[in-house]
Amino acid sequence: MKYFKKLFIATLAIIAVSSCKKLDLVPTNKFTDQDFWTTSINVNNALNNNYSLMYNSNLYFYNDDMSDNAYGSGNDPIATGSFNASTAKFINDWKYYYSAINSCNLFLAYVDQNKTLGADVIARMKCEVRFIRAWDYFNLMRWWGDVPLITSVITPDQAKVIGRSPRATVLSFVTSELEACAAGLPSKDQYAAADNGRITNGAALALEARVLLYEGNRMQDVVTICEKLMNNPSTYGNYSLASNYGALFSDATVNKTNTETMLALQYSSGTTGRAWSEDFDFAPISTGARVNSLAPTQELVNDYIMTNGKPITDPTSGYDQNNPYVNRDPRLTATIVYDQYKWLNPDGTTQIIYIKPGTDPNKPPLNEYAPGNEAVSQSGYYWRKYFDPNHLPGFVSGLNLQMIRWAEVLLDYAEAENSLGQMNADVWNKTIMALRQRAGFTDPNALNYPGNSDMTNIIMRERRTELAMEGLRTEDIRRWKLSETVLNGYAHGARYGDPTVDNGYIRVQLRHFDATKNYLWPIPQSELNLDKNLTQNPGY
Repeated sequence: MKYFKKLFIATLAIIAVSSCKKLDLVPTNKFTDQDFWTTSINVNNALNNNYSLMYNSNLYFYNDDMSDNAYGSGNDPIATGSFNASTAKFINDWKYYYSAINSCNLFLAYVDQNKTLGADVIARMKCEVRFIRAWDYFNLMRWWGDVPLITSVITPDQAKVIGRSPRATVLSFVTSELEACAAGLPSKDQYAAADNGRITNGAALALEARVLLYEGNRMQDVVTICEKLMNNPSTYGNYSLASNYGALFSDATVNKTNTETMLALQYSSGTTGRAWSEDFDFAPISTGARVNSLAPTQELVNDYIMTNGKPITDPTSGYDQNNPYVNRDPRLTATIVYDQYKWLNPDGTTQIIYIKPGTDPNKPPLNEYAPGNEAVSQSGYYWRKYFDPNHLPGFVSGLNLQMIRWAEVLLDYAEAENSLGQMNADVWNKTIMALRQRAGFTDPNALNYPGNSDMTNIIMRERRTELAMEGLRTEDIRRWKLSETVLNGYAHGARYGDPTVDNGYIRVQLRHFDATKNYLWPIPQSELNLDKNLTQNPGY
């Protein structure tokens, strides 16, 4: 556990800075006062620092690279199954989460030294930090299983001998912390406007629902939590679906102020705020993007249903593989750029995105698929979701990234009710129908309750298309035990390939998933070398 060494000093150096209450401003001035925690502005800075450590845009977007939703250029070793205990991703993620946990433990250990902030304010701050720590342990648990559970400040020597706690113990800690946070935090409606974006009691319950949904055997608990949120808006916040799906991700006003967001990574536009720029490598090249490093797959595109509610695999759906993007779920156009896509530019003009080889009348053809040219999309698709029309040069964006939103609560509720054999028209209308109405479906065949004969697949498909590019698909296929099916074989792209091979759909990447071991990641070898009491996961 080398990352705990000297972290006390390092963390103070990071958080000992001045800032406003807003979560999206970068602090500038360092303090050297030995009475760090007695200064209220330092406490606020320390709290905001923990928010910034909770998650980042790279983790958010590139989770989909490890699923069947996306292809990441560079032959990612996790997608291809060629990783080991020294793979950089595992080392970096382990370091990231435990550094954040250490910072949270420092805050909780010393914040009571402050005597100027009110007791109620400090109690609220503690709950915010406990939520962040629970979030980090949830991530560690779902990737590695048994992990060291550290809930207090430890010394470097202690870090060298700490062992792994059973996953069940970590799970119990996470859920108990979230329940305590739900009891101790305000609702979103009780926060002042200046505190918009802080963790709420509703977010704590929503995260607990996600945690328990992922367990698979706690579905009644998931139903209970979702119904708390749905039936008690005065206690947990008045949430509802935003009226426009695409605007939730790309319109600055809607993105930051809406009824749907329960927790978001907070960013700000301008040159001094916290920002992200991954879209520089996601958008079509002709829009000013640099290269393509994350491309949607054909498998994701295939799961967007027709406007009549039928999957494209249904022979009566009306789907035409020669004209594949007509009469499809409106969320497809809000999420993915396909050939002949009408792209709306920031200045109000439009451009046609030509991707099919040999079709672009403009020379050179910037977006066209070309085998082996990693500068362009190797799947024949680009991303539209999260495009910021007000981005700065280099696609620097201040849009918030949605971590938990009301749509996910509805999907959790539908899945849990269905797994318990309790799906009915009332549950359908509150969940899947509501999501489809917001997306823009109007055909009664897509909106009316279809009965339960194919409900599991309907809910899985709905979850995939509603939440695409939000970093949740990888864990969905893992908890459903689908990884060994969907991550073995080729990930495909659009139908621009040899017609005698896979019906012409491009073979983008050959993937491998070993179900005997890959549902857990290997403990980083560098950590095993430092801590004699750490043990490796089976198969590594």
